[in-house]
Amino acid sequence: MLRGILTVGGWTMVSRVLGFVRDMLLAAFLGAGPIADAFFLANRLPNLFRRLFGEGAFNAAFVPGFTSVLTTDGEAAARAFAEQAIAVMTFWLVGLTVLAEIFMPQLMGLYAAGFVEDATKFALVVELGRITFPYMPLICLAALLSGVLNGLDRYAAAAASPVLYNAFAIAFLLVLPPFVPTVGHAAAWGVSVAGVGQLALLYWAVNRAGMRLLLLRPRLTPQMRLLFRRMAPGLLGAGVIQLNLAVDAFISSLLPAGAVSVIYYADRVNQLPLGVIGIAVGTALLPTLSREVAGPRPEQAVRTLNRAIEYALMLTLPAALALAVVALPIVSVLFGRGAFTADAAARTAQSLATYASGLPAFVLVKVLVPAFFARGDTKAPVWTGLTAVILNLAANFALMVPLQHMGPPLASSIAAWFNVALLAWLLHRRGHMAGDRAFLRHLTGMVLAGLVMCPVLWGLEHTLYAAWAGRALGRTAALGVLVVAGMASYGLAGQLLGGFDLRDAVRLIRRRGR
Repeated sequence: MLRGILTVGGWTMVSRVLGFVRDMLLAAFLGAGPIADAFFLANRLPNLFRRLFGEGAFNAAFVPGFTSVLTTDGEAAARAFAEQAIAVMTFWLVGLTVLAEIFMPQLMGLYAAGFVEDATKFALVVELGRITFPYMPLICLAALLSGVLNGLDRYAAAAASPVLYNAFAIAFLLVLPPFVPTVGHAAAWGVSVAGVGQLALLYWAVNRAGMRLLLLRPRLTPQMRLLFRRMAPGLLGAGVIQLNLAVDAFISSLLPAGAVSVIYYADRVNQLPLGVIGIAVGTALLPTLSREVAGPRPEQAVRTLNRAIEYALMLTLPAALALAVVALPIVSVLFGRGAFTADAAARTAQSLATYASGLPAFVLVKVLVPAFFARGDTKAPVWTGLTAVILNLAANFALMVPLQHMGPPLASSIAAWFNVALLAWLLHRRGHMAGDRAFLRHLTGMVLAGLVMCPVLWGLEHTLYAAWAGRALGRTAALGVLVVAGMASYGLAGQLLGGFDLRDAVRLIRRRGR
């Protein structure tokens, strides 16, 4: 499992770095203005459906099913299962896309209600939405192919495909603007074309893995009916997080101009540890737990979950604390150029620090939910998640006026912690989660190490960074010092206080290198 985490996490880190390059270009070209607001909302819509259908409910039902068929019935049966799923998915995803293209004004009227009164802004978000939405079926099918690769214990290509997405996005931002009305149009076209590239890469990887898949006529076979029955409650459960994001987008469209962009940039920084750690652990954990639950020693799954939580928190806790303490230096170095003003940087830093308060919870949700899916239980997360959605919506409306751009991030963080508490309680009650002595000892050591790191970062920010902040090169160098000092202080304190053993990581990396 740890090998899969490192593979997914490594490629995800490369993708996130390229993603930051893309976002730096967007910030420099668009800042936090109306075109940026329109593009970010238009881009969120297909990604919401993508995370819902491609990475959420479908993957939660497909990966355990594919892994089980592969283990019990062999490769030929698993290939047939995957081909049936591709056929059905293609049929209804294309139909959904056609409907979305036709009814995009009505869809955006609900999703971006705050733009309706401004006819120019609303027309722009509808146009950009029509350009970006074809990305949804492409990436959902790519996610299905990723599920096949993960079931075969092949993680590299699936984890590398977002690198291709960001490479296309950067190229279109640099090359296309002279030929389209706005930079937002160039960014939107980059999204859809990137989906074609990602799907092609993953299809090639599946063929290379020996699982040549064909597009057949869609048929609702008994296997597909079972798959969709398992998917139905998971669709609701996995859609909880996406519904929370949709609520955030709806609320941010009602806030003053620029709020959508400010929240987007803050979320992008917050997504770095969330993607590298949370997605990596969750991706590698689901097939591992599925095999252990179906194997002769299902109790091993409890220990595996403990280690997965440790791996996640070992990096998530210091990341959350660092993002909260040095939010402004991070935002200023990443985005502080071109059309991105000092005021936009300050507001983005405030949103980022607020998001950081919920970062461990966002990651833990991705770690705990596979423990349900691996046991074929797609219903349990539903009622907890729906309660979290209601809480998020109520908190958004309560906080949007007094906190403005910090309201949606804080509401999401509160809802995520509530969701984690309920998921952990359910797993513990069923005997599927029990913290052993090693877990409690490591967790205590990690928390104390993070508390040692915070004053180190705070002191360097108010001395070294403040002295070097006058020039862009000085800000970048000072942030580099902050990062190194934070990692060193946390790593040394964690080693001394028993939070983790860095020698284990070194030995593992050496084995991977060989």
